[in-house]
Amino acid sequence: MAALKNSPFVVTVEVNLIVVALTLLGLWSRLWSLCHPPAVVFDEVYYGQFISLYMKRVFFLDDSGPPLGHLLLALGGYLGGFDGNFMWNRIGAEYSSNVPVWSLRLLPAVSGGLCIPLAYQIVVELGYSSWSAVAAALLILFENSLVTQSRLILLESILIFFILLAVLSYLRFHSHQQTRVKYVGLFSYLLILALAGVHSWQLLGDRKLSNVVVLCHLGARGLALLLLPVLLYLGTFYIHLSILTRSGPHDHIMSSAFQSSLEGGLSRITQGQPLEVAFGSQITLRNTLGKPVPCWLHSHKSTYPIMYEGGRGSSHQQQVTCYPYKDVNNWWIVKDPTRQDMVVGSPPRPVKHGDTIQLLHGITARFLNTHDVAAPFSPYAQEISCYIDYNISMPAQTLWKVEIVNRESDRDTWKTILSEVKLLHVNTSSALKLSGSTLPDWGFRQLEVVGDKMAKASHPSLVWNVEEHRYGRSREQAEREEELQAPAQMDVGRNLSFMARFWELQWKLLTMRSESPEHKYCSAPLDWITLDTSIAYWLHPRTTAQIQLLGNPVIWYSANAGAVFYIVLFLYYLLRQRRRVYDIPQDTWQALQLTGTLCLGGWVVNYLPFFLMEKTLFLYHYLPALTLQILLLPPVLEHIHQHVIRSDALRNTFCAVLLVWMSTVILTFTALCPLTYGLSALSQQELRNLRWKDTWDILIRK
Repeated sequence: MAALKNSPFVVTVEVNLIVVALTLLGLWSRLWSLCHPPAVVFDEVYYGQFISLYMKRVFFLDDSGPPLGHLLLALGGYLGGFDGNFMWNRIGAEYSSNVPVWSLRLLPAVSGGLCIPLAYQIVVELGYSSWSAVAAALLILFENSLVTQSRLILLESILIFFILLAVLSYLRFHSHQQTRVKYVGLFSYLLILALAGVHSWQLLGDRKLSNVVVLCHLGARGLALLLLPVLLYLGTFYIHLSILTRSGPHDHIMSSAFQSSLEGGLSRITQGQPLEVAFGSQITLRNTLGKPVPCWLHSHKSTYPIMYEGGRGSSHQQQVTCYPYKDVNNWWIVKDPTRQDMVVGSPPRPVKHGDTIQLLHGITARFLNTHDVAAPFSPYAQEISCYIDYNISMPAQTLWKVEIVNRESDRDTWKTILSEVKLLHVNTSSALKLSGSTLPDWGFRQLEVVGDKMAKASHPSLVWNVEEHRYGRSREQAEREEELQAPAQMDVGRNLSFMARFWELQWKLLTMRSESPEHKYCSAPLDWITLDTSIAYWLHPRTTAQIQLLGNPVIWYSANAGAVFYIVLFLYYLLRQRRRVYDIPQDTWQALQLTGTLCLGGWVVNYLPFFLMEKTLFLYHYLPALTLQILLLPPVLEHIHQHVIRSDALRNTFCAVLLVWMSTVILTFTALCPLTYGLSALSQQELRNLRWKDTWDILIRK
């Protein structure tokens, strides 16, 4: 036996049975009857669509956050053999046999279950007793809203899991791995980053540590908190874009270059297009702004009204607009002003940066023009038109200078899709610009295009790119009109790099504003603290069985009370220490500070930003903040027991009160379980008895 002990191959394993027990309890509470209900529940209708798009490798854009969460949900579908064929169009729709419900809900459930042992370990790492840690874990275990949210195809439980994992990892001073599944997780990351900055500053002032040790500490924090998150963030987008290679419903939001990198859609249209724009090229011009909608430079035979509203006169020339649909009237011909022909020569003469061109509208055969006439809805800008010779004193001004914005040198040629150009009017120095205003009925509700005299600006509304392109060969107008309908002949590949697609995607995620209509179950952040709202997630089509997103009121109000007491206690100690009175040991004070920074600070950064967000908000947005607030409560209770209450009799009484309180937590959880799991139908009276607040929308069938 002694020889065995001295063997270098002996491995000693320590197993914390409390952690094991809490893990099993957590997983059981989240995995039990996971396939119920076998129907679409609330936001599963939203995330399920993205899972189907992943399965079909179809590109989509979601502004709720980075793709990590969506990828993890899609992984469940992939492992379950889901083919993506299901219409996620109605809450309550029964799942078909090809939808692996258990696999799709598995990862959120496991994430929610693992939050229980994580809560235990965080409280232990903060320096508190196992009793407090067990209490924290039980509060997370018996919080009804966390159970409900983690049993469905939703992201909140995954987000909370990664937040707790990040906190625990930092507390253990291991290599920190911070991963975000929603952009609201960014606030927790910034909190930990700030805390690391404070600790790093303290290390710099510690003269007991050598310069090498300090540098190692700083390097480890920089690696864990800066480099690794960046690599993980890039990695998730790389996987996301590697999977989604096919054209999809959100293509139109992206640039022409991005769209052409996807299979089908625009790439099918642009396949075989010439790369270099030449004199005689037939082109469509897309504005790069993409707001209010993506649109293309357009003209038609209708003219501007003689008089605008308000009595201002117009040129009565042919209208030029920006049209949000593919149309033959979007085609223009690039003409050399020094020549009469409008065909591409052999060899083609490419248009270069700084060249002067004319743009001839392909169908109406009139030149793009501007002059000193105010635009319809932008009176400080010039009207853009196609010139009609009325034989009056208004000469044609149809010369435009090509400025390639993203050129590498002044000798660059104008390239299809890749080049971003400004068209500068030679006579007036104004730039062709999408104003974004919608024209009235006389303009067919199309978007206004103007000549902006601030030509040196770099706003995307001034920038255009060639999307569709062919080399014109026909000399007669009738033949040209037929040619505009014909497919291109040349084949030039355009593979956009990952980083180019990544940066464009970041910009779109930051700037896109999806519509946020009012919802029956939306709520304000102030409603969350007092649990004055609920969400009816699912109702059985024939019985009263239902799933409600409801919190455990005992836990919610206790967590609020714990936060208030912590603030009072912290301020009391702070003022006493200012008077050089130290009521508690220094290590206890430091533990209390760290606990408040992570738990109360975590609550603040995950809650207050919602007051600034212009989006539809729901109760589940509060769950990450609530989780961190719950973790604050057991340490506060232990501190009261150890340092505030002095007599043994009062301590025993306090313990008895805590035992009754925890029993109330469990009884409340049990009472709300039928609404948490939705397994059993309740009578009308039982449902009325559970409506503890008039604002809770518990559904009662008549």
